[in-house]
Amino acid sequence: MRFAGRNAARAATAAILAAAAAGCAPAGRVAERPAHRVVSLAPSITELLFAIGAGDRVVGRTTWCDYPPEALSIASVGDGLHPNVEAIVARRPDLVLFYTSSSNAAALERLRALGVATDTIRMDRLADVVTGARRFGRLTGTARRADSLAAAFAAALDSARAVPVPGPRVRVVLLAWDAPPVVIGGGGFQHELVTLAGVDNVFGDLARASGQVSIETIAARDPDLVVLLGETAPEPAWAARPEWQVVRAVRERRFVRLTGSEFARPTFRALAAVRDLRAAIGEARR
Repeated sequence: MRFAGRNAARAATAAILAAAAAGCAPAGRVAERPAHRVVSLAPSITELLFAIGAGDRVVGRTTWCDYPPEALSIASVGDGLHPNVEAIVARRPDLVLFYTSSSNAAALERLRALGVATDTIRMDRLADVVTGARRFGRLTGTARRADSLAAAFAAALDSARAVPVPGPRVRVVLLAWDAPPVVIGGGGFQHELVTLAGVDNVFGDLARASGQVSIETIAARDPDLVVLLGETAPEPAWAARPEWQVVRAVRERRFVRLTGSEFARPTFRALAAVRDLRAAIGEARR
């Protein structure tokens, strides 16, 4: 598992959550021929491009695009939600791939006005990995490999969902931020990961990918464990604050830390993330 620093990991998680809540941008103009110079404006998109064999076509990435390691050698164009149009144009792309969000709609429109081919896609659920891989395969001329990987991933997901989980289910809260508390709801892929791991998300009834809640609400739902996203410290500093002691799992210091980037974005690594999550929760329960 690849780890990031606490601040970078938590900032990346916050950026992803902000993106998921930002809404939709208008569709862009798609290239008519396979692209050879691609700027990717989301970590999940960059990772999928490399997975389908189009990594050598990526000429620009965001600050957060850190997997696979080869991606770090590609020039960064900054933030994917508020992208620097000048930096993108300087990479001379024949295709720019956006995460669907109203936050980057202005940049999308500027690039379209300049005649740059663009496409947008929402990458929030595990099903989006299949859709995204196939679409990127068509856009980059790597459809055969992309379709094969997408089909294998979809089949593996179906198999994982069909496996019954024995014994009583552990109840968790997935905490992305502590002040104010931001939890993962049922609308995002991280909820799917914990479900596949045989775990119940106590905020699974929250339709959005994430949402702000009160500490009292977390205490009322009484999770067995607190799953920390992007937190690398053995014990988070906020856990010692008086207001958090009403949460039994915090009071008993029952934490699970998920710091790898596979927990921050939906990609082909999702099933490995499920295995790691299942092992981490089993260790925390001992």
